Amino acid sequence: MSRMKRIVVKIGSNVLTRADGSLDFTRMSALTDQIADIRRAGIEVIIVSSGAVASGRGELKGMTLKAMSDVDQRQLYSAVGQAKLIDRYFELFRDHGLVVGQVLTMKENFSTPEQYTNQRNCMRVMLDNGVIPIVNENDTVCVTELMFTDNDELSGLISTMMDADSLIILSNVDGLYSGRPGDEGVEVIRTVEPGSDIDRYISTSKSGLGRGGMVSKCGIARQTAAQGVEVIIANGKREGILSDLVLNEHSGTVCTRFLPS
Repeated sequence: MSRMKRIVVKIGSNVLTRADGSLDFTRMSALTDQIADIRRAGIEVIIVSSGAVASGRGELKGMTLKAMSDVDQRQLYSAVGQAKLIDRYFELFRDHGLVVGQVLTMKENFSTPEQYTNQRNCMRVMLDNGVIPIVNENDTVCVTELMFTDNDELSGLISTMMDADSLIILSNVDGLYSGRPGDEGVEVIRTVEPGSDIDRYISTSKSGLGRGGMVSKCGIARQTAAQGVEVIIANGKREGILSDLVLNEHSGTVCTRFLPS
């Protein structure tokens, strides 16, 4: 029986999208199947999902678009992609008899007590009534200084706000490596204790689709763990990854765990 009662699952752009920027429906289906199994085990799940901008970019590919600034492009892609993304989640979870609800948030929602409380209460009501919250930044209105650093930051804030037991950050790598992946003797660091010095292991590279990289993930992981939430960085493209991490905790699944203080 899992020790977890409530978890946050952050799904990165590189997990949800193919190389051409289109949504990977097969991967989405596999992850929703696992989340449905976790819900049936009595564990509450909050999803923080990337992929809206990448999805919108893929949907509009081939269309003749007017010249736009980077901000305009992001707003357009997110407006189209968010609708497509939530619709796909809705259909996939409905096949399991589960209902999802969309929560679009902004950085300022965490800055005042009233907005913070309203947002937390909304998700508590959803969880109390068996609805799975799917959270994303409202990219249609969040630009420049109003933006979160990335959805890693958002998932950390949601985890502490909702008193989650664990935050699982799904990326396209197995975790934090002790050196360059593929080099002799390099392996995934399985456990990071509070106060551990891991800076020399962190790559500064970022993904082509998302805004974050391992610097962001590890920074957020350390901050969130310091607030009492276990953080796991794992490969979302591995088959059965969520089931192994949550329902089969002693399976020895390759990942990096940041232990809470």
